[in-house]
Amino acid sequence: MDLESVIHRNTIKEESWKTVLTLAYQSLGVVYGDLSTSPLYVYKSAFAEDIQHSDTNEEIYGVLSFVFWTLTLIPLLKYVFIVLRADDNGEGGTFALYSLLCRHARVSLLPNTQLADEHLTEYTMDNGTVPVNRKNVGLGLKNLLEKHRVLQRVLLVLALIGTCMVIGDGVLTPAISVFSAVSGLELSMSKEQHRYVEVPVACVILIFLFALQHYGTHRVGSLFAPVVLTWLLCISAIGVYNIFHWNPHVYEALSPYYMFKFLKKTQKGGWMSLGGILLCITGSEAMYADLGHFSQLSIKIAFTFLVYPSLILAYMGQAAYLSRHHSLESDYRIGFYVSVPVKLRWPVLAIAILQAVVGSQAVITGTFSIIKQCSAMGCFPKVKIIHTSSKMHGQIYIPEINWSLMLLCLAITVGFRDTKRMGNAAGLAVITVMLVTTCLMSLAIVLCWHKNILLAVCFIVFFGSIEALYFSASLIKFLEGAWVPIALSLIFLIAMYVWHYGTLKKYEFDVHNKVPINWLLSLGPSLGIVRVKGIGLIHTELVSGIPAIFSHFVTNLPAFHQVVIFLCIKSVQVPHVRPEERFLVGRVGPKEYRLYRCIARYGYHDIHKDDIEFERDLICSIAEFIRSDASEYGLGFGSFEEDTKMTVVGTSASNLEGSIRMTEDDDQVDSQMEGPSELMEVKSSPEKVRKRVRFVVPDSPQIDLDAREELLELMEAKEAGMAFILSHSYVRAKSGSSWLKKVVINYGYDFLRRNSRGPSYALSIPHASTLEHILKSFPVKL
Repeated sequence: MDLESVIHRNTIKEESWKTVLTLAYQSLGVVYGDLSTSPLYVYKSAFAEDIQHSDTNEEIYGVLSFVFWTLTLIPLLKYVFIVLRADDNGEGGTFALYSLLCRHARVSLLPNTQLADEHLTEYTMDNGTVPVNRKNVGLGLKNLLEKHRVLQRVLLVLALIGTCMVIGDGVLTPAISVFSAVSGLELSMSKEQHRYVEVPVACVILIFLFALQHYGTHRVGSLFAPVVLTWLLCISAIGVYNIFHWNPHVYEALSPYYMFKFLKKTQKGGWMSLGGILLCITGSEAMYADLGHFSQLSIKIAFTFLVYPSLILAYMGQAAYLSRHHSLESDYRIGFYVSVPVKLRWPVLAIAILQAVVGSQAVITGTFSIIKQCSAMGCFPKVKIIHTSSKMHGQIYIPEINWSLMLLCLAITVGFRDTKRMGNAAGLAVITVMLVTTCLMSLAIVLCWHKNILLAVCFIVFFGSIEALYFSASLIKFLEGAWVPIALSLIFLIAMYVWHYGTLKKYEFDVHNKVPINWLLSLGPSLGIVRVKGIGLIHTELVSGIPAIFSHFVTNLPAFHQVVIFLCIKSVQVPHVRPEERFLVGRVGPKEYRLYRCIARYGYHDIHKDDIEFERDLICSIAEFIRSDASEYGLGFGSFEEDTKMTVVGTSASNLEGSIRMTEDDDQVDSQMEGPSELMEVKSSPEKVRKRVRFVVPDSPQIDLDAREELLELMEAKEAGMAFILSHSYVRAKSGSSWLKKVVINYGYDFLRRNSRGPSYALSIPHASTLEHILKSFPVKL
């Protein structure tokens, strides 16, 4: 595995420049749509009543200086040169960074982690070079985090706050982007007309935008990059024109001297205007969050050589125009469009609206992605996830979230009706996410990169102080719109933490009440009841032991299935699990009991397969385990007495040489064994079956008679059909619990659980299949 990983990494490093530049071009539409939209509203938000205008250019130069250095220090220095290097096997974002920290410091709060998970290829290596936990740098910090569970919860809450603010940004960015783009209509109609046109037009565009999400971005994704490229070339060209036509000396404002001069003159008003200035870096986090779709080099090239200079020229051009027109106070209010030459305003307005849609689309897709990650890591209720493209990775659609975002977005647009309050709200969401990234990144410098702790302190002090300054300027406008992201984040944070807490407590209850192996052994191979043909698939969250619901079924049912599989589908804290490492398979009890445990492992970015393919992979993994009997793979964990001995088995799609394959057809044939030169087919002879099942097994090494008999039983059981058994439990807090715990469990968690989705593989089972559902109420008191 290690050799293949090294070869894979070397192949990536040897990418041709053509490939890199193609990825850089494609990243424009996905990564930089939001960031490129900011010139529409930065100056308008910065000069929104906080600064008293004068006949000098000190205020304009001061704002431009702040914009230039903010763009240089945060997106360019912090993200491009530092944060992008902290990838989790190619993936980025708040949860990817948190996952990376959890693996290095073992601070994960996931309840069903196993020793076997640490043998996953993507778990043991980060960035392809540094083995986990091999250096002692920062060992004290690592031990501190592992020892104190309170610190682990603080780390989780910090990651959840960043995630909630990203969701809040998914509400606010489409509203302010579309509303600012449409505001250009103000220049072509009277103020009275504009008041009745601007909001309805913005709402229609927003409804259209969210209605298109169902079709997926891959259908129009090819248009995104040209739109952003055209927009960047447009605003940079207008910027160059304004610089040479109105004020060629505007470059002087790039000196940091004008920042101090600006604050000295404007004092409190200048400090409050920073809440509008920080909007120039809206969307910078997308460079890190969308890292998994592109390479680091392509994102760096696109920003450094195109996006960054285009934005700087655009802001300089606006400043050059305003420096010669500050006698008209309304020019400050209108913002971007007033600096556009009159003949170009209508074409620029059309491009701006398209650009706002592209920028909003990227944020909405990013919101879907991070909610999927949270759900996979047990921090968000299960929701319906639709993959809109079979070819493009990460293209998903979540109906409940989409319509919720649309309603909230329309409420913001209709309720605020101006970019000032929208900007205050969006600014606080953006800077909070960046502060969270700075805090987590400082830990990653020590724990993941094994650098000196002094370097981490310098990182958090330097960037943290800059972001804290902007954060304070945004927070002071709490009553002027900044309360929106706080309220939204608080609601999502409570829901996410309640779900995580309830899930954790329910798992602890299941572990405490699992059935001992001695009880199973006392029943004998027949389990004390009649064993009928078929496969009983029992869903459980347990990775070891027998769930209590099984004893309930055995005690109350007159018959049970010939083959029983305890299925656990869990997420691990890596982005992807390789197909050849997907399943952990083991026995529950002696061989003649025909009880198996199968743990299907998925990364937080993995796509769950459809029911038919998953069913095939599941049965093949059991068959391969029977054949190998934990001897060929050599990756057993635990012992029989502990009921934890497991074997790593790949999926049928992994095409491992010498693995068992399964075929199904409608033809009925007599029982036989065929032995071609390389493969042997083991067939069963059904009397009245829907399909014939065949396992194609390698001719060498030979399988013994016991294993052959077990494979035949598995085939007969598969032909007879599978019954999916899912227990339905209701959760209540124990008597004597605190009132807070009763509220959280009895009302909060119970409400979320009843309104969340069940296991995706169970929901996707067609009604025409042979799978049946047995629902049983089962009390759980925490």
